[in-house]
Amino acid sequence: MGLIPAAGLATRLGSLPCSKEILPLPQNSIGKTNRIHVIADNLLDAYRNAGINDVFFIIRKGKWDIPEFYGDGHPLGLNIAYLMMRHPFGTPFTLDQAFPFVKNKRIALGFPDIQFSPGNIYQQLLSKQAQSHADIVLGLFPPNNPSKFDMVDFSSSGRVREIIIKPEKTQLEYGWISAVWTPTFSNYMHKYLIKALATNKLKNTPEVYVGTVMQAALNEGMTIATEVFPNGNAIDVGTPDDLLNAMQHGTGRA
Repeated sequence: MGLIPAAGLATRLGSLPCSKEILPLPQNSIGKTNRIHVIADNLLDAYRNAGINDVFFIIRKGKWDIPEFYGDGHPLGLNIAYLMMRHPFGTPFTLDQAFPFVKNKRIALGFPDIQFSPGNIYQQLLSKQAQSHADIVLGLFPPNNPSKFDMVDFSSSGRVREIIIKPEKTQLEYGWISAVWTPTFSNYMHKYLIKALATNKLKNTPEVYVGTVMQAALNEGMTIATEVFPNGNAIDVGTPDDLLNAMQHGTGRA
């Protein structure tokens, strides 16, 4: 099951004509469906390439153009459904909207505003999880701007030692942009978020990140493995400069 958190406001990009997830990319990216390639297609292609055909978009009110654009996913060979964000405190809360539907399933996570290549990353993540039996497997890339990514310290065997959330400065070389996890982590995150909501202090605290919950799970003994893509490319198109870069050059279809 693939999850796509798409409930953000895209405030860093200013006024947009549509949700950033469906902003068109270069016209020469038109594919088999004979339509313009948009930002979220990169992730959807990667899911489909790995046989992940069932996908939930989690959106917020006002982003109705996403379901209008993608519909049920049939033209892309996917089964797409939509859920509504309830708690605006960070991506983990957005993802947790899917918990009742996916709590017993292996999950693939990607971010629709990150353009990446190669497009076979989820095949490799799923294979690593099956081989290692890790609770979580992270796809690691050398980011173009480490301060915009969760950077990862990992051992020579590939086991994660620490996740550093968007560091201003770091000696670490790889950040995670994709993940696969088992129901063990889905259940852990669900309980973690219930406890966070019970404190009733979230409105006055920093945004909760997925990496924050993963680090908490790691601290409690959960196993996190890695799959490293040293020659991969990853661009977060959440800022005007990087969006322009993606518009001009792109990273290729998955």
